[in-house]
Amino acid sequence: MALSVLAVASECVPLVKTGGLADVVGALPRALAAHGVAVCTLIPGYTPVMAALGQGGREPRAARVMRDLFGGPARIVPAAIDGLDLLVLDAPHLFARQGGLYQDAAGTEWEDNGVRFAALGAAAAFVAGGGLPGRKFDVLHAHDWQAGLAPAYLRFAARRLASLFTIHNLAFQGKFPATLFPRLGLPAESFATAGLEYYGGVGFMKAALWFADHISTVSPSYAAEIMTSRFGMGLDGLLRGREQVVSGIANGIDTDAWNPATDGQLVARFDAADPTPRAANRAALAAELGLDGSEQGPLFAFIGRLAWQKGIDLVLESIPAIAGSGGRLVILGSGERELEERCRWAAGANPGRIAVFIGYSERLARLLYGGADAVLVPSRFEPCGLTQLIGLRYGALPIVARTGGLADTVIDANQAALAAGTGTGFMAAPDDAAMLGQAIRRAAAAWREPATWRRLQASAMASDVSWRRSAGEYARLLRGLAQPRA
Repeated sequence: MALSVLAVASECVPLVKTGGLADVVGALPRALAAHGVAVCTLIPGYTPVMAALGQGGREPRAARVMRDLFGGPARIVPAAIDGLDLLVLDAPHLFARQGGLYQDAAGTEWEDNGVRFAALGAAAAFVAGGGLPGRKFDVLHAHDWQAGLAPAYLRFAARRLASLFTIHNLAFQGKFPATLFPRLGLPAESFATAGLEYYGGVGFMKAALWFADHISTVSPSYAAEIMTSRFGMGLDGLLRGREQVVSGIANGIDTDAWNPATDGQLVARFDAADPTPRAANRAALAAELGLDGSEQGPLFAFIGRLAWQKGIDLVLESIPAIAGSGGRLVILGSGERELEERCRWAAGANPGRIAVFIGYSERLARLLYGGADAVLVPSRFEPCGLTQLIGLRYGALPIVARTGGLADTVIDANQAALAAGTGTGFMAAPDDAAMLGQAIRRAAAAWREPATWRRLQASAMASDVSWRRSAGEYARLLRGLAQPRA
């Protein structure tokens, strides 16, 4: 009999996405199915989600109606989309609005985010505890701070169910004023240091780390790093106290969705046996973005948020190393306004050598993975990262900082690795532009030796970046949590 898991998250591919969280939440259920684990995922009924459910003029039917969920009526609507078993929390007063998932159109956080995601946690605990007729779950799996109150609500529910909480990024914690607490409907004793009180306010991440039966994060190295004051973001003491129930399980990617042999967004498809068609993708990028068509050096790409965490400023400081190698650079992303302006300035100062696209384009991102020689991922900290995994899959060798999941998934092409034929990318010390520049120069030197580059590319594309192994680890963890509790 399959193990039944209720997952709860604020976003999920293919319906809504702001980052890697959505990719994981959408891909993991499919991978777990192969291990006899059936996952049903509860997500908020944002405007685009409800629109997707109502396509074709269908009126979604509710499995449960709530007269008052934090100030308004709500429904729990079952849905099946793209092979996913979903429950959608349709609460228009909380989720039916224009703008982003967490911010308005001007980029300001919604003032009621605490209430919105408390409602998500409360609904998850209600469903996990048997609130839907005919649906019985064995474990609750909550993802990131937006689902952080679900383990707290579950701890005080009538039906005791084990919970797993996964940290996707400890830097985003969901901290709100203490005035929110009376609205939550939790026992007074839960607002304490041994609970969800966090520096006088309400901490959603803190609550999850305290009340969940088990904690996981998205790579083994990040699980170790967050036990330290440097990476623990103020929660390292709590995590060290719960070290025995903390696991690190590396993310994977959906290798069917990310497959250079079938990717319709590429100008030329290819596989590990013959990656030479990548040259046509590189040429298409140069033509589209106005890059110099000369092949004096590698084409580097940065794909991601333009944020301090992601190290885009280090990339800009490394432009002399890229230029000195004869290389070209493409930057695709958006984020902090000052960093966006710095990227634009760099492109203007280096016509034909640097191209910048502010925003996001799935087509352009895939063409970059399929045509760039290397992807730059110099994050100052990185719980796991998906960019380097996709780069490995597509033969765009990752140049990464030695931190978190980047350190777990890329093998540095140092002399020993080159001799052993095991290198898959290049590493640099984190938060150091000089070391990033050195890694870029090492990559350029390898690129100028076609036989060496081909061996590295073959090793990269042979890397297992799928969910196969990690899903097995999750399945064992979830089965252990589902065992009868004393």
